[in-house]
Amino acid sequence: MKTSWPDILFFAIVCGIALGAALRVVLSKNAVHSALMLALTLFSVAVIFIAQSAPFLAAVQMIVYAGAVVVLFLFVIMLLGVDKNEDLRETLRGQRPAALGLALLFAVGTVGVIRLYGSGAPQAEAIALGADNVQLIADALFTTYLYAFEITAAPLLVAAIAAVVLAKRERPAKSLSESREDGSA
Repeated sequence: MKTSWPDILFFAIVCGIALGAALRVVLSKNAVHSALMLALTLFSVAVIFIAQSAPFLAAVQMIVYAGAVVVLFLFVIMLLGVDKNEDLRETLRGQRPAALGLALLFAVGTVGVIRLYGSGAPQAEAIALGADNVQLIADALFTTYLYAFEITAAPLLVAAIAAVVLAKRERPAKSLSESREDGSA
């Protein structure tokens, strides 16, 4: 099947928006702007899913990621009151090299898994049955992978509790001289 030039142009524009927004997520100094750029990145990926005739994936992308996760990020950022004058010095020695090493290990592992299992061939029984993709996903999710699906809720619950605990901790009151320097008194 030959791809038309308008399709290629559309794909290039949407991918450019997604990549530009992804770069802004990483390079932005303001946490709120990073979260909003993350929402734009996820929305762009949903548009690509729609262009590839995958409406279910686009809906999940918008509802779960762009809707819930980014709103949760913004909620936590606003709840914790991110200050622009935070100390950016590294508190754990070797943190950056360790992060780079883990990222490299993750990339090598991902490539290995893709080479080992990523044939990309559609399942023959799904095509033979004429089953709907949504039905196949639901059947697999709520039968074969039910426990994994339920266990996934645990980190989300822990993250929500941690956000509440961090927001509830008492912060030291500013002295009169500090509040005058800030201009808040």
